[in-house]
Amino acid sequence: MKLFKCQKCEQVLYFENFRCERCGLAVGYLPHLDTLSAVTPDGPEWIAMADPDKRYRFCANWEHQACNWLVEIDGDPAAYCAACRHNRTVPEVSDPVQRALWVKLEDAKRRLFYSLLKLGLPTPAPGSSDPEPLVFDFLAEMPDRKVVTGHDDGVITIGLEEADDAARESMRTRMHEPYRTLVGHFRHEVGHYYWDKLVRDLGKLDSFRAIFGDERQDYQQSMDKYYASGPPPNWQDSHVSAYATMHPWEDFAETWAHYLHIVDTLEMAYTFGVSVAPRVGQEMKLAAKTAQNPYSISAMDDLIAQWLPIVFAVNSINRTMGQPDLYPFVLSPSVLGKMDYVRQVITRDPRTGIEPGALPDQSKSARRRGWSLFGARR
Repeated sequence: MKLFKCQKCEQVLYFENFRCERCGLAVGYLPHLDTLSAVTPDGPEWIAMADPDKRYRFCANWEHQACNWLVEIDGDPAAYCAACRHNRTVPEVSDPVQRALWVKLEDAKRRLFYSLLKLGLPTPAPGSSDPEPLVFDFLAEMPDRKVVTGHDDGVITIGLEEADDAARESMRTRMHEPYRTLVGHFRHEVGHYYWDKLVRDLGKLDSFRAIFGDERQDYQQSMDKYYASGPPPNWQDSHVSAYATMHPWEDFAETWAHYLHIVDTLEMAYTFGVSVAPRVGQEMKLAAKTAQNPYSISAMDDLIAQWLPIVFAVNSINRTMGQPDLYPFVLSPSVLGKMDYVRQVITRDPRTGIEPGALPDQSKSARRRGWSLFGARR
């Protein structure tokens, strides 16, 4: 994620803005240009100052203050934008409580699609020729319906309760999770979708099993065992989270989500020109400068060399405010190897066709230093 600028008054704009707070113009996101543009009305249409030769309309969900993306009138007949057209079920918008929670879900989903589009990942919508389009159901629990967040054959279901901060925090504590956010749910569940698309459907099962294990083991049994006994001892040595130990599918989805966490956070750090140079000791691995947009970084080693010092600094700052770590996870060499595999899957790197038993090219820094720097183990 990055910052944007109003084309009229140069006020800094944020991804979620619907209007410029300085000049008052409405603003909308143009996904094909990766920019937030100030817009002016032209009858029922809108002129985007970042692309004035075309005419746009806002996504239909703009009327509910649930989306700020623009759709080109001549090039796209759809009423919904590139993100909202994937919705199959949304809550009752006439209910103010449900609508407010749904708006939070849409905010997180747009952040997901920002990353998916920048990474060039396929996002087939319902109604396309793709046999397994990417579909979202946002469901409120009913007396006769319990909603379980998850993925099944292209359909991602997320319970509306997850957008309730108090309910989500209660569930996070109950589930012994160090981190639980809306955008985290989206990134995790879409990892399952892309496992289908980029691992299973592209014939990468052998290389996947060599890294993550055999996904053919019974999922229900694995889930029952996990919730009965918890993760195995020393799980941090090989998994990014306790939940990742449950089943190879969950390991992949958790690792996928963390890759998106890292890339998106580093882009914002790059936008701010963040650099880290501790004024204590001679620990060089605590120094970093975000001199390159992470979406253009092709080597895992370079990505992690930026990430670890910056997140260590932010974790330390959070602790001074009595807040939990922003990123309460340990990235072991094994986890970094898995993350590099995910990077290869996302970039369609042919190295994912490795032989069983081999490991992808792990970060040299990870192999050399171990990178258990972030002491989340307590």
